[in-house]
Amino acid sequence: MDIAGTVTNLLHGKNSPIWSIQPDATVYEAIELMAGKNIGAVPVLAGGELVGILSERDYTRKVILKGRSSKNAFVHEIMNERPAVVSASATVGE
Repeated sequence: MDIAGTVTNLLHGKNSPIWSIQPDATVYEAIELMAGKNIGAVPVLAGGELVGILSERDYTRKVILKGRSSKNAFVHEIMNERPAVVSASATVGE
């Protein structure tokens, strides 16, 4: 896509839905979702509002490397609470 296109145009061009998870889900449920949908990160929504993002990197660094269990850890415990966001009218280049 042309870097002058907007985020809205980019999202309308996607052929798949945007998957999300709730902060009280287990990390295992999030990893299962990401594996099943072949995605590397998932937005975390509470009441329809973005409260964070969880990536495979968060999982490896905050669960696996610390000896925790993904079935006993919750998304809100390891998610990035300050994901970078832009408006829908922002250009892809921005």
